[in-house]
Amino acid sequence: MIYRAIGLMSGSSLDGLDVVCAEFHVNAGHWAWEILAADCLPYSAEWRDRLAGATELSARDYLLLHSEYGRYLGRAVNAFIEQHELHYKIGLIASHGHTTFHLPGSGMTAQLGDGAALAAETALPVVSDLRALDVAFGGQGAPIVPLGESLLFRDYRLFLNLGGIANIAVHDGPPVAWDVCPANRVLNALAQKEGQEYDADGALARSGRLHESLLAQLNELPFYSAPAPKSLANDFGTGTVLPMIEAAGISTADALRTVTEHIALQVARALAGHPFSVPGPKSLLITGGGAFNSFLVERLSELLKPLEVSVQVPEEALVQYKEALIMAALGVLRWRQEYTVLASVTGARRDSIGGALWTGQEA
Repeated sequence: MIYRAIGLMSGSSLDGLDVVCAEFHVNAGHWAWEILAADCLPYSAEWRDRLAGATELSARDYLLLHSEYGRYLGRAVNAFIEQHELHYKIGLIASHGHTTFHLPGSGMTAQLGDGAALAAETALPVVSDLRALDVAFGGQGAPIVPLGESLLFRDYRLFLNLGGIANIAVHDGPPVAWDVCPANRVLNALAQKEGQEYDADGALARSGRLHESLLAQLNELPFYSAPAPKSLANDFGTGTVLPMIEAAGISTADALRTVTEHIALQVARALAGHPFSVPGPKSLLITGGGAFNSFLVERLSELLKPLEVSVQVPEEALVQYKEALIMAALGVLRWRQEYTVLASVTGARRDSIGGALWTGQEA
């Protein structure tokens, strides 16, 4: 079977909306794929502020934003289809939405972007709320990309996504994955204090000095000693880590240098603590915006050498759009009524077919 789907991903770093149109060929469980078109649509300052402040809204205003953002997504998809001449070529849209509240311990996760509004705006089938059923089954609801990785990237066993949050997936037997630590959400917030959207190539961090006492405080946060499966809410970085950095009273460059080291150390510790079934050299595929941070990648490479883990940064399109690509694949799985989330990853009671399906087209 051949499927053409659009995947939408809005990460916690708030750098923009990733949109991917991909074609999938599915034959006897084997998936082949091709990206037909892809864009990152930057958020305006207004939308960035509204999404960042969503958790402070009243229930009424939050739900109004949920609906409005769904229509915003729909208009973005319509413009994307127009730009790339994809009319009548798209079978479905899979939207991750923008995560606001993530409280799996309380049985709740929430992503802005009403699937019904998106379906009405585009007149296409839409899959949304991809995490909710897993959380209802007692899982973390995150990470949800490992099933897509196992289908689309069979040549790799180790994956690191450096988005707003850094997360690892290990495909060594039943896939396991977990959130490691805040990443770009904190790095970008620090760079913005210097008038930069992000720390390009990690240049500011490279110029700074390591603050050993702050690094020790960050590494001692209780989350890091908790066993997997585990996941982080977006506000862990902004509500816990950033205040610790501000209390240290150090320069932005020193803060960036220290947080970069913190991220690299936590990734190395996470992999060092995993019991691999086969010893020897391994490759780690790094994607997400942090893969463009050459200083962070250098520190990761150095700290992973003792583990015989080499880092690989793929072509730019895959670095930037891997998660949106996998959202499209998860939408296809939901359409096919196949599992989209693995209990081995999230700790849920069982695998599940997650995602609400909204039929936007006429019968």
